[in-house]
Amino acid sequence: MKQDHSHRMYDEALKYFPGGVNSPVRAFRSVHGQPVFMESGDGCHVRDIDGNRYIDFCCSWGPLILGHNHPSVRQGILDAVYRGVTFGTPTLAENRLARLIIHHHKYVEKIRFVNSGTEAVMSAIRLARGYTGRPKVLKFEGCYHGHVDSLMVNAGSGLVTFGTSSSAGIPEAFVGETLVAPLNDRAAVEKAVADYGSELACIIIEPIPANNGLLLQNPEFLQFLREICTANNILLIFDEVISGFRVGFEGAAGLFDIQPDLITYGKVMGGGMPVGAYGGRAEIMGEVAPDGPVYQAGTLSGNPVAMSAGASQLRECLRPGFYESLAERTSTFVTKVQGHADDKGYPFRIHAMGSIFWMAFGTKDDIRTSAAIDPNSMEQYKTLHRYMLSNGVYIAPSGYEVGFVSDAHTPHDLAEAATIMCAGLDAAFAE
Repeated sequence: MKQDHSHRMYDEALKYFPGGVNSPVRAFRSVHGQPVFMESGDGCHVRDIDGNRYIDFCCSWGPLILGHNHPSVRQGILDAVYRGVTFGTPTLAENRLARLIIHHHKYVEKIRFVNSGTEAVMSAIRLARGYTGRPKVLKFEGCYHGHVDSLMVNAGSGLVTFGTSSSAGIPEAFVGETLVAPLNDRAAVEKAVADYGSELACIIIEPIPANNGLLLQNPEFLQFLREICTANNILLIFDEVISGFRVGFEGAAGLFDIQPDLITYGKVMGGGMPVGAYGGRAEIMGEVAPDGPVYQAGTLSGNPVAMSAGASQLRECLRPGFYESLAERTSTFVTKVQGHADDKGYPFRIHAMGSIFWMAFGTKDDIRTSAAIDPNSMEQYKTLHRYMLSNGVYIAPSGYEVGFVSDAHTPHDLAEAATIMCAGLDAAFAE
């Protein structure tokens, strides 16, 4: 595929933006080549500015569960735009989306809309601290919660440690109240609670960690977190920016039947528009201004265009059998790819949960922690990525990122993509 126009536009973009992109995950520095500039999308396909067409498994990093340019979502956006794009006042669109979520989600009693997943997490952390009067947060290595200063941390050595900043520009004092523990490790959590329980405001986790591989946790570990938080008056926060409305309408909380105190959302909830939210128990949400002393505000929060897009998408997700059909198609797709790898004896494992999947090279075992990911295996992912891009399949430009199947991916599309992926694996393991 020729990508001359994309390459010229990337050279121009380098003059305007750091690294030529407006989010580092869009860069191709982890793989071969340069970023591809997309022009349009329809269903499960995207088309670049050179006219190349791809089966898309990025789906805008997860929000497009119905695929690109879905008629209902598009019409919801247009109807809202005709009425006005923003008012800075309450609108009916906010009520409609909130009603849709709360009436169909047993663990959300009240909700506050914001503009991104990062903003949702930042606000939930502040609320947890304000509600409990405690300063410290416990997070897990391998879970990403947006570019919140206090959560941009890596673990140090040892069972449980205070975080160290993983980005320049964040003073160590900002992360000094953040503890980091390994995933799926009860002993580490028990030690953290034993040592700092009276100071811990919350434990935050992606119940389906999907930002650094797909690190599926045992449901028993999540239930353990619920129990230890309850016993020690610590709030449990599920970061469901990715898994919310993706693995089921009630997300991982509903899938595992575990009630967190607060949940954060983004992506699918907005139908492709910028959006975020945090919600949970009414008692806790009652501490948010103007009802309570925990301040949080946003000029464009509850934007009517985003609210209308989100409501249009979530109504489609409530169709009977929607999530079951999506999971079944995803399972058929990944089973074909895994079967090919097994027949060839490749050390390769494709993990999946609902309509999320992730490819791991170098092992056939389950991977539940970020430490278990072999960084050297990313060389094979580079070859796979290059092969698939050249043959009309778009996957994330990093082997640490997950892929998404949308409702627009037909069995035919998935079979075609699986065939290309199997050939790509042959190329990757031939080098």
